[in-house]
Amino acid sequence: MGRGKVVIQRIDDSTSRQVTFSKRRKGLIKKAKELAILCDAEVGLIIFSNTDKLYDFASSSMKSAIERFNKTKMEQQQQLLNPAAEVKREATTLRQELHSLQENHRQLTGEHLNGLSVKDLHNLESQLEMSLRGIRMKKEQILTNEIKELTRKRNLIHQENLELSRKVQQIYQENVELHMKAYATSNTNGLRHREIEDAADESHAQVRLQLSQPEQSYYETPTKS
Repeated sequence: MGRGKVVIQRIDDSTSRQVTFSKRRKGLIKKAKELAILCDAEVGLIIFSNTDKLYDFASSSMKSAIERFNKTKMEQQQQLLNPAAEVKREATTLRQELHSLQENHRQLTGEHLNGLSVKDLHNLESQLEMSLRGIRMKKEQILTNEIKELTRKRNLIHQENLELSRKVQQIYQENVELHMKAYATSNTNGLRHREIEDAADESHAQVRLQLSQPEQSYYETPTKS
């Protein structure tokens, strides 16, 4: 069976209370040491027993931990009492960052290069080359996509022209058949079969659509600059 839930309350028996205090104190100090080592934290632990006996642990020194605690506590209290000071500090930090970005932008455009060392100029040159490489890659990608889209449209128009040519040819054949049937039923004109076809051609020439097949064109992928 598992252990039951321990009720956290004062232990009435003095002997049991002292034994529990000794065990828990050692365990607490052990946990504090582990926290300081594993997390690189500065830990200060102070314990007073009910008999006013002092037990303490500090990862560096107790004096340093207390001074750091007092300083941090005072700064927090000042920020609570004077929030404008914190806003002013953040504004100063943002102004410094903005000035640094503006200076970097000027240097990238070839301005304010005085005072830069050869190493700084080399780093600046590397940044510009990386930027140009990215711009060229983006340009080539856009051009390639445009060529693919134009090729797709060309093929679509070519297919439409073929379909229209097929329909025109079909209409032409239907017209020839209609003329042949019309002249075959009429014996008054005495037209021969060749004359029937000529008449159909003449009639068809008036409505025939002139469709041009698109010339085959080859698109070359733009060479890298």
